[in-house]
Amino acid sequence: MTDQSMQFPRFYVTASSPCPYLDGHEERKVFTELSGKGAHALNEALSRVGFRRSQSVAYRPACDHCNACISVRVVANAFLPSKSMRRTGNRNADLQIFEEPAKITDEQFQLLKAYLEDRHGDGGMASMDRQEFAEMVENSPIETMLVEYRLPPKADAPENTEDRGQLVGVALTDILSDGLSMVYSFFNTDMARRSLGTFIILDHIQRAKRRGLRNVYLGYWIEKSPKMAYKCAFHPLEKLGAEGWKSM
Repeated sequence: MTDQSMQFPRFYVTASSPCPYLDGHEERKVFTELSGKGAHALNEALSRVGFRRSQSVAYRPACDHCNACISVRVVANAFLPSKSMRRTGNRNADLQIFEEPAKITDEQFQLLKAYLEDRHGDGGMASMDRQEFAEMVENSPIETMLVEYRLPPKADAPENTEDRGQLVGVALTDILSDGLSMVYSFFNTDMARRSLGTFIILDHIQRAKRRGLRNVYLGYWIEKSPKMAYKCAFHPLEKLGAEGWKSM
């Protein structure tokens, strides 16, 4: 890659396909490759203007006649949890949490498959195989981690075993200079009372605070999509518009 191409990346637009969030709509994306020495700086710059990372590609919606997808981020250093969020934190206080390198395990893959089958059985990721999961996690040109959420080890586990407790949640997270970007998370859907999806976000807000990072990027929010309504529960929340990031 030449110095000029590093400074001026090439952008491409995908063909139209059915929107997974709004019935009757078509989606398109604009994207560019993240590669070479400039990948980290490019990803940082694009994240601030609403791009998301998938493997070695940065993308954002570029749909005809629709701008429903809005980038949102939680201001971590000003976040105050609601009463229900505090209860969620208390219900999950027993979990053991580990930051791991971006390398997949069979245990993670089995949890992902169960999650997709329950929550997104008709979605594009439902047929993801282990190799595709590995590419999603491990093909990252920037600093990325996996955060694992586990139940405590069983009290009767033999001392010579490496029982780290049942895996109940995983988050694939990018580490940016101004925040944590939650690329994808999944969890045990049989544990509804724990509200693991909410807890994983709450935990990332605390992780951002401890690292001295301002933001937790939650991806896109669509006002008319019930699947994304949960993002509005985290305050203060900022959205990206024509005049930059503004409070919602």
